[in-house]
This record gives sequence, structure tokens and C-alpha cells, in this order.
Amino acid sequence: MMLKQTFLLGALLLGLPACQSTDVAQNETIPLQGSWHIEMIQGQPAIDYSPAQITFDTEGKLHGNNSCNNFFGQYSQQGQELKLMPAGSTMKACVDALMQQEHKVMQAMPLVAKAKLLQGRLTLLSSDDKPVLVLSQVK
Repeated sequence: MMLKQTFLLGALLLGLPACQSTDVAQNETIPLQGSWHIEMIQGQPAIDYSPAQITFDTEGKLHGNNSCNNFFGQYSQQGQELKLMPAGSTMKACVDALMQQEHKVMQAMPLVAKAKLLQGRLTLLSSDDKPVLVLSQVK
């Protein structure tokens, strides 16, 4: 009987780290640093050859091109949670299609609540898990 209890206790203890490791993997911090090309904005593909991109720098700094103008701001990341806080942008005029896309990019950024890396793409999701921005790393 004692051997059976010892075996059961050992099996339980060995099983615990396996349960914990999945949580760690889900909460693993995604490496964001670098430049990412914006491919999709709230389900709509970005305009071909659009300059739209986001660069995540160290210390929570964020900058990029929103299709027409350059923007800057900050981001905070904890595990898969991600918050983008654009602070400002330049104000030049562009063709209508790029101006409309720029507006969508600037509307989308504050909606981001989490990040996932799927098939080499960085998918930024809203709090209800809808894709807000889909990015690919600039080589």
C-alpha cells in the first residue's frame, strides 16, 4: 500500500511541471523588436507597395509609417499582452487611398490588446481576439 501511495505522489509531482510549462509558453514574451511591414488592417489587405510599417525599439519606443506620414509613440508588452500608444505623426498630404489607409492604421493601433506569432506573421489582436493588424518582419 505504501509503495502505491509513493508512486501516485511521484506521478502527481512529475505531472505538475508539464501543466505549468504550457502556461509559460502561452505567456512567453514575443520578440517584437525590429521593423514589421503592415500587411492587413482590420481584415483588409494593405495597399500594394504601401510603405506602412511599425518599428518596435528597445525601452518601449514605437515609430513607423502609417501609409502616408511617419508616427511615433510607445508600447508596453507583458507576455502576450501588448498595448500600442501612438503619440503623434507628421501631417503631409498623400493620395486619397493612402490617406484612408493611414486613418485605418491610426484607428487600429489603440485597439491592440495582445500579440501572437503565427506562421512567421505577427498578428496583433483586440481584446476579443479579432485580428487588428497582421505584420511581417522586414528583412
